[in-house]
Amino acid sequence: MTATLTRTVQPWRLFRTTVSRVQRLSSSFLRITFAGPELMALGDDRDDQRVKVILPAPDGSLDVGDADGLSWYQELMGRDAASRNAVRTYTSRHVRAEQGEVDVDFVLHGDEGPASRWATTATVGDEIILCGPNLAHGGPYGGTSFKPAPGTDRFLLVADETAVPAALAILEGLPAHAMGAALLEVPHADDMLPVSAPPGVQVRWLAREDAAHGALLEPAVGNLLQLWLGDRHGADSSEVELPVDPDGYLWDVPEQTVSGEFYAWLAGEAGVVTRLRRTLVREHGVDRRSVAFMGYWRAGRAEG
Repeated sequence: MTATLTRTVQPWRLFRTTVSRVQRLSSSFLRITFAGPELMALGDDRDDQRVKVILPAPDGSLDVGDADGLSWYQELMGRDAASRNAVRTYTSRHVRAEQGEVDVDFVLHGDEGPASRWATTATVGDEIILCGPNLAHGGPYGGTSFKPAPGTDRFLLVADETAVPAALAILEGLPAHAMGAALLEVPHADDMLPVSAPPGVQVRWLAREDAAHGALLEPAVGNLLQLWLGDRHGADSSEVELPVDPDGYLWDVPEQTVSGEFYAWLAGEAGVVTRLRRTLVREHGVDRRSVAFMGYWRAGRAEG
């Protein structure tokens, strides 16, 4: 008898794509539509579904290895840092697999990072590689952080501009009866993008202009919690050590969520979201299992 070997279908894979549209949404946001027949196999768990954007190497090459496996990343990280492809994480804003298309919204901040630098000059026809959910796997694929307990119908979404695309995607997927609030801090007043949210969810935009990151967001969250919860104080003194990844970013998405007064999703600059989480958990007694927070970036430090 001959044994038949079957290859495990990985939940994520690589997709070779081409820029098909570039649309400036505001001063800070640029939407790039990627297209290609391979994207007809792109899966999507929705909410804040993440994808990896793999940029051309300094010499313009896009050779990153095995499209169907996960070894490409280890291989890429083994290359000389000065010549390898930069990899950045974004939200798949809209997936149209039947058309072989996906929209990704980029936050523009000049030449400070390779993704912003690339997006600023992107034109139709440019080639790029995405790493994202593999439809052949069947899902769930992973790569989402919005995980409220079943039956939760009140939500608090807090984001700076780096997390606005994810927050808007979450808002679009909330049930019609959902209640709560979304506080979104952006660089400029014209960055207030169209929103589709349930009637019971208040969406408040905070235009930072020349203020520091979090300068508007932190007091706005504090005032809202005071309104929702009053003078309550948490008793969980263990909330001192927070998960830190090898690159120094903070990330905690509880897998065992609980039904409580609401579910909070916080995303943005690591220092700001850390202070907001402590306000929720330590000052207002919100169960830490009902708070997901993602420190996407740290002020003064480039990703990667």
